[in-house]
Amino acid sequence: MSWYDVLPAISTSFIAISAILVAIGWALIIRKKRDAHRNTMIAAAIAALIFFIIYMSRTIFVGNTEWGGPESLKTIYLIFLLFHITLATIAAVFGITTLVLAFRERFAKHRKWGRITAVIWFATAITGITVYILLYQLYPGGHTKPLIDAIF
Repeated sequence: MSWYDVLPAISTSFIAISAILVAIGWALIIRKKRDAHRNTMIAAAIAALIFFIIYMSRTIFVGNTEWGGPESLKTIYLIFLLFHITLATIAAVFGITTLVLAFRERFAKHRKWGRITAVIWFATAITGITVYILLYQLYPGGHTKPLIDAIF
């Protein structure tokens, strides 16, 4: 098994872990367990950051994966992928904002942002896992040139 096969599974696992931790954190704050909520949400943010580091490393050194499915589904897949990338970008901005509000103890705003951020993050995780399943399980494709090779 190569890095090309392993890294996507590992990075996608961290997205799933992050979403599960966000759900647990949300349940904890509803029960007024603030310390446990804080620790769980920090762990969720770390899991998301680990995903991002693995994803960017893979993009730079290994390359991304091309669509390997039927040509008739390619446009639908690309629209879905664009939706996921847009969601992920929004989720990252909202997530950072929500964390900053918490660390600055601006809890009224944190609470409002947190609800929206969690929902966006759940949608991002679901679409990300779906992209993984499409690219690596249902329609395994080839991979493109690593970014570092394309630059140099």
